[in-house]
Amino acid sequence: MAKPLSSRRASPLAGSARVPGDKSISHRALMLGALAVGESVVTGLLEGDDVLRTAACMRALGAEVERRDDGSWRLFGRGGGGLMEPSDILDMGNSGTGARLLMGLVATHPFTTFFTGDGSLRSRPMRRVIDPLTRMGARFVSRDGGRLPLAVTGTAQPTPITYELPVASAQVKSAIMLAGLNTAGETTVIEREATRDHTELMLRNFGATVRVEDAEGGGRAITVAGFPELTGRPVQVPADPSSAAFPVVAALLVEGSEIRLPGIGTNPLRTGLYQTLLEMGADIRFDNPRDQAGEPVADLVVRSSRLKGVDVPAERAPSMIDEYPILAVAAAFAEGTTRMRGLGELRVKESDRLAAMARGLAACGAAVEEERDSLIVHGTGRIPDGDATVATHFDHRIAMSFLVMGMASARPVRVDDAEAIDTSFPAFVQLMNGLGAKIEVVE
Repeated sequence: MAKPLSSRRASPLAGSARVPGDKSISHRALMLGALAVGESVVTGLLEGDDVLRTAACMRALGAEVERRDDGSWRLFGRGGGGLMEPSDILDMGNSGTGARLLMGLVATHPFTTFFTGDGSLRSRPMRRVIDPLTRMGARFVSRDGGRLPLAVTGTAQPTPITYELPVASAQVKSAIMLAGLNTAGETTVIEREATRDHTELMLRNFGATVRVEDAEGGGRAITVAGFPELTGRPVQVPADPSSAAFPVVAALLVEGSEIRLPGIGTNPLRTGLYQTLLEMGADIRFDNPRDQAGEPVADLVVRSSRLKGVDVPAERAPSMIDEYPILAVAAAFAEGTTRMRGLGELRVKESDRLAAMARGLAACGAAVEEERDSLIVHGTGRIPDGDATVATHFDHRIAMSFLVMGMASARPVRVDDAEAIDTSFPAFVQLMNGLGAKIEVVE
């Protein structure tokens, strides 16, 4: 059932708020905890639907996974190569990360696993992971175009490969590396553009041997040695910089705002949005920088700012691919033109985000141009009109972006269905309203 919401002009935002745990790191913590020998305790885990689906899948594959009364999660793993054949289909819901990474895990275990998901996930491309995992020896049966539902029959004798990513994708890189854990020898992924390295960092934290070297011809070669002795570890999940992007941009746009967001992950391969906002003139301060389970974190202090348009280089896209929708909202309030290039990957996210953002911005009165892999927003420095209902296409980032837009627009902005927000940020409305937003259910 659809969940329409309306967002109207907010009071100045103020206060401190803790955003959910990092979704990418949460998925990986559950998977590696399920492979490790002994106990792993994960604190700060994102408890959105996407991650809860991964937790259920790890139970189905034989690991002990339980949520404790203090909010932490305890895992007792199966050890390398010890996963069990699931007795039922693994339903990944809306989670592309969970689906692609789990395919890598089971591809080098000698049993068959069936995957499905919701309508959005069943339309998303899986060929990009099927191809390299097939080279390692796994067999796939899928719908046309490599789409879900599909079956993976893992191989008992996987072959290590050296694979160059045709498209910058941390999900594909991670799927291959996870398959390489149960493969003799060394498995190498070459990426010409650096993508988020949470898998590399966490593998090392659990005891795997991972090398990162300069690749011939440019880029990086990431190599994982097979059959490591993974040992259970405590993992403290940083707050998600992608989720933090929404209150950050809201505070920048709503005049008189000042907020504090503690413990935000500041991995340099995830901070492209913040680099771009600083170039636009944003007042963002990174306090108390520190290390948390191998990941850098800091407390963000954000004050309202007058933004200016900038050109965002295509090579920055891998470090902020999930943040372009909320950046486009910021650009609509900026003075001058913001050009965002290299966005082809947005066509195959939970929705065609490029088209969805262009249509939504135009409906709210912003001047926008959509090209094949670019979005150009012509900001005037004035407040957009708003007064529109935006189709979210069951995409959590589209829904949250336009609710933020309504907080600073002249008139309210409505989204036709905000249910997908629960996949990554279940307490979004409560958190934003606690800071001063005025988001409410449309009756």
